[in-house]
Amino acid sequence: MNIKDVSVRVGLPAKTIRYYEEIGLVTPDRAANGYRDFSAAHVHTLTFLARARGLGFSVEDCRELLALWEDQGRESADVRTIAQQHLAQIEEKIAGLQDMAATLSDLVRGCAGDARPECPILQGLAGETAQTSCEKLP
Repeated sequence: MNIKDVSVRVGLPAKTIRYYEEIGLVTPDRAANGYRDFSAAHVHTLTFLARARGLGFSVEDCRELLALWEDQGRESADVRTIAQQHLAQIEEKIAGLQDMAATLSDLVRGCAGDARPECPILQGLAGETAQTSCEKLP
């Protein structure tokens, strides 16, 4: 199977597949004409990578997961450890995003959005004490 067919089948751009080849995650065979020739096993590996990357696993995590997937003597505890670490990273990012949303929400709520030049959002971003335009009234 050529790279275009594999790309369509696994839902990855050809450029990504070439990159995975370049870094050694997949090693397609070469046809007599020098073109990449992907087998069903390569398609399976690329599908695995697409799903793992879609879940946000790093390339190095994917390398480890692939090695464990191919190791019939693996312990599921090793796989679980990688997944738990990744889940903890995701939860940390979610908490950070929630903090960012709360801060931005406070800034937006503090802005009257009127024609005055005073802007609590810009003041807040500058690290100044934000004042609503209502607080600036004489």
